[in-house]
Amino acid sequence: MASPSNSGPARPGAAAEQLPPYLAGVLDDFAAHLEYERGLSPHTRRAYLRDVESILDHAIRVHDGGAGDGRALLRALSLADLRGWLAELASAGAARSSLARRTSVARTFVSWASRQGLVAADDGTRLVAPRPHRTLPPVLAADQAADALAAAESGARERDPVALRDRLIVELLYATGIRVGELCSLDIGSIDAERRVLRVIGKGDKERVVPFGVPAQAALGEWLDHGRPALATGASGGALLLGVRGGRLGQRAARTAVHEVLAAIPGAPDMGPHGLRHSAATHLLEGGADLRVVQELLGHASLSTTQLYTHVSVARLRSVHDRAHPRA
Repeated sequence: MASPSNSGPARPGAAAEQLPPYLAGVLDDFAAHLEYERGLSPHTRRAYLRDVESILDHAIRVHDGGAGDGRALLRALSLADLRGWLAELASAGAARSSLARRTSVARTFVSWASRQGLVAADDGTRLVAPRPHRTLPPVLAADQAADALAAAESGARERDPVALRDRLIVELLYATGIRVGELCSLDIGSIDAERRVLRVIGKGDKERVVPFGVPAQAALGEWLDHGRPALATGASGGALLLGVRGGRLGQRAARTAVHEVLAAIPGAPDMGPHGLRHSAATHLLEGGADLRVVQELLGHASLSTTQLYTHVSVARLRSVHDRAHPRA
């Protein structure tokens, strides 16, 4: 392998600037791997790189700075170093879910470094994280979801462009269960209004097609006919959803829109787009959708992720049991 470069995708934070040049170059090469080979989003890449910086910084401190440019320090990176890093994070109050995520990052980095010949052994395979507590996020009741959508529709009756946009945001998030980043990335060309489907680019640049219903189709038509033209500028390009200045809508603005709509519903939990995604998946499952269908709609690579993401009401479980079990 060639010596790691000192140029490449930008790294966040000041910690990387304090690394020895060799290790900083390794971090640049790993950043390129995450972007061009793994296809990870900028947000995910930043999180990975922060954690790897933390691993390397921990190793430098534990070994009193090591020797030379850090080449020998990295090559000797061991299971004890990785465990010590996690223990340090745990002592600082890191949650079990955070430790589990960081363990995954450590495994990914050490595996990559092993393939590049940068470490003596792939000790990441033996690194075990604490099992995270599995807590379910809040979910809207079906009547609360209906009230929220009705409120959004009512607010858009005067055809105010922002109100029309916010109605479409809530309708599409609940109708499809897509992620807020996927929503904000939609272009007009991503929509097949006649067939009522979206073409979504999800995590890892994987494309999937997601259907939506008649109410969302109506909200889309109102937005395209009366809302988007009022906000569009030369900078709008093909973006479906626009901010007040005509640029592509940002995720923060989409989250604010969801919070404001749900704040008007008595008894509804305070949630953002992720809560609508979870509510959509839950209501699909409670309505009889197959778990694998929900997995496909949500864009989960693993069925186990969908099983954690959704839950089934006790009433539905009882109903299925009563219909299906011979001794019910």
